[in-house]
Amino acid sequence: MKLNFREFGAARAGSRPLILLHGLFGSLINWQQIARNLSTKHHVIVPDLRNHGRSPHAPDVSYQAMAGDILQLLDELRLPEAVFIGHSMGGKLAMWLALTSPDRVSQLVCIDMAPVAYQSSFGGILQGLVALPLDQIDSRKTADAWLAPAVPVKPVRDFLLQNLQHTQDGWRWRNNLAALNAAIDIILDFPSIPAGHCYTGPALFVYGSESDYVLAEYHSRILALFPAAELQSIAGAGHWVYADQPEAFLHTLNSRLDATNC
Repeated sequence: MKLNFREFGAARAGSRPLILLHGLFGSLINWQQIARNLSTKHHVIVPDLRNHGRSPHAPDVSYQAMAGDILQLLDELRLPEAVFIGHSMGGKLAMWLALTSPDRVSQLVCIDMAPVAYQSSFGGILQGLVALPLDQIDSRKTADAWLAPAVPVKPVRDFLLQNLQHTQDGWRWRNNLAALNAAIDIILDFPSIPAGHCYTGPALFVYGSESDYVLAEYHSRILALFPAAELQSIAGAGHWVYADQPEAFLHTLNSRLDATNC
């Protein structure tokens, strides 16, 4: 599958490109501010994953399929390897790529995610999105009011409504809600890895101190699959680490990239 993507900054001799991977219901738009900042020193590539943003839709939402899309993008751009930085679902995708295609992953940065199965907390949100009466929407403000009972937190609604677009045929969702809804359990899970299999390259797991996605009980699983991993908490951040504490996140990330000569 040919993904939609944007590039920031220029390729630099001796410097590995950075690929930023967004989370569930997200798109490359979520990364733009961070990408612009990183582009002063790095070549940054930000794709829309399948079923998200402006990339094509498909019923297969597995991490195996998404990884195939990213490897195709690397080949298209003639990049033998890259530093992968993934948030949430994008973090799981980055982990899967590191474990299954380690020769293409020079370094892994995983943001507020662990290689474990999570309980679904998206049921009400998905139902609210699917039930939104698109034929009765006359503005984004109206859509916000319709969605409020299912998604009471305004910043979350604002994030989700970035995917609502006005077309000549009326309001439509950019992301493939039907496929995401049908396979949410696959997205929340993590594919099985053979016993003893691991990624030995450099890895950084950054997580929010106010988030419950990277619990202490998950650290042993992370280190079993990524034995060289460093785990670092960002104070005052929730799940959206780079949005909640952008300066602290960028300081942590840039320090890591400088230390590993990326």
